Amino acid sequence: MNNGIHNWSKRDDLMVETAIRRGATRRELLTMLLAGGASLAAANVAFGRASSALAATPVKGGALKASGWSSSTADTLDPAKASLSTDYVRCCSFYNRLTFLDQKGLPQMELAESIETKDAKTWTIKLRKGVTFHDGKTLTADDVVFSLKRHLDPAVGSKVAKIAAQMTGFKAVDPTTVEVTLMGPNADLPTILSMHHFMIVAAGTTDFSKGNGTGAFACKTFEPGVRSIGVRNGNYWKSGPNVDSFEFIAISDDNARVNALLSGDIHLAAAINPRSLRLVEGKDGFTLSKTTAGNYTNLNIRMDMAPGHQKDFVDGMKYLVNREQIVKSALRGLGEVGNDQPVSPANFFHNAALKPKPFDPDKAKFLFNKAGVLGQSIPVVTSEAPASGIDMAMIIQATGASIGMKLDVQRVPSDGYWSNYWLKAPIHFGNINPRPTPDILFSLLYASDAPWNESRFKSDAFDRMMLEARASLDQTKRKEIYDAMQVMIAEEAGTIIPAYISNVDAITNKLKGLEPNPLGGMMGYAFAEYVWLTA
Repeated sequence: MNNGIHNWSKRDDLMVETAIRRGATRRELLTMLLAGGASLAAANVAFGRASSALAATPVKGGALKASGWSSSTADTLDPAKASLSTDYVRCCSFYNRLTFLDQKGLPQMELAESIETKDAKTWTIKLRKGVTFHDGKTLTADDVVFSLKRHLDPAVGSKVAKIAAQMTGFKAVDPTTVEVTLMGPNADLPTILSMHHFMIVAAGTTDFSKGNGTGAFACKTFEPGVRSIGVRNGNYWKSGPNVDSFEFIAISDDNARVNALLSGDIHLAAAINPRSLRLVEGKDGFTLSKTTAGNYTNLNIRMDMAPGHQKDFVDGMKYLVNREQIVKSALRGLGEVGNDQPVSPANFFHNAALKPKPFDPDKAKFLFNKAGVLGQSIPVVTSEAPASGIDMAMIIQATGASIGMKLDVQRVPSDGYWSNYWLKAPIHFGNINPRPTPDILFSLLYASDAPWNESRFKSDAFDRMMLEARASLDQTKRKEIYDAMQVMIAEEAGTIIPAYISNVDAITNKLKGLEPNPLGGMMGYAFAEYVWLTA
């Protein structure tokens, strides 16, 4: 002490942290600190600092319970067949991938110790040593070869069969080395292998009901459409998990899911609808975890049909869309303004220099007049099926009416929307889930032969650039090419992407360690391994 003022040190912080760990109350700590010569203000600051430090330190133990929003009797523990969020969560708990994506969307090693190539076509994968499956079997190259090859078997019904089809050669060089040969060069293979479907299973597995993987939890209970329970893998090759067990269920109704959180039945309620957030906001002991990973609802204008065959009409619609209002009103603030291309800000390759079209009704009116459509009744098809598609349509319709543009919003049933209207109606809404690479997005949505080419955009230059970027191992060069391709989509395609939609998980304050991930909410569905519970 000096003149009655305590000079605080790291040693003092450690003393406070130790006391908190031993169960000291705030009152007891303040008494101790004041007795030691600290001022009341300094004591309060020390207590807050120590509490924050402890909150960031994982705690071992506890039974984690969480709820998703979808389930089915077709729920599966077969990673290749996973199609719902519930499948992804369970697969992330029981299995591991060769790689995983970090917060910046860059691939990091998991079961692979390294993945290397000289030509982006032939890849050498070195596996970690000492990794075992839940049944005690040691992980080998044979397991990786089996796991990857089964995606090519039509009888398996893999959800990523088309993506896996580029893998044409598999070789177990030795027990910890795998060689994979691609049909053509693709620098994105390490990122592709981070997708949930490419979890590694034991060679020869035909019964997936036990979830025998190398993951953080061993499967204790699996009831499709009901629940799953995993217990800590005592032989896990990583330091985790932090919790002793993990139970996952599905509650489809948003309000019911939130109420289960508020009543203490669960620690996390996933993917809360904006209309249900009011139940959580302002409640002590609860918080919201927001992830903007690349999900979006878009307005598609087919350029091979009237009126989208006229570029002036397409451009006019882009100026008519009030992106800020859509984020504020249709999405209740849970989104980021989009710039009419599918690579979101969560992706390393996002072109942040590409600015969204400004909201300019006068310019839109000029272009509509030029196209000769002002005053005509233009049908716009929407539904509850694309998230917030009806709210977006109403906003755009109202703006159109203010300049004499008659947009006839036609609400159709959700049932059958994707088969009857999406990709077919001249002007309609769509909804696209996050994908880990620009190449997957472009191949799926914008290449001339893309299966989901929503606006019938076709460009030979775009196709050539896609192949060039795919084959290049120079990340700087790839970034330049992808930046240019995003500009081409925003300027030339008939897809209007006004916003990237945020996923919101509601959690109790007792749940710590939850972070955003570009593969989606709940830390890209892998949260159970990383979070922890406080008392």
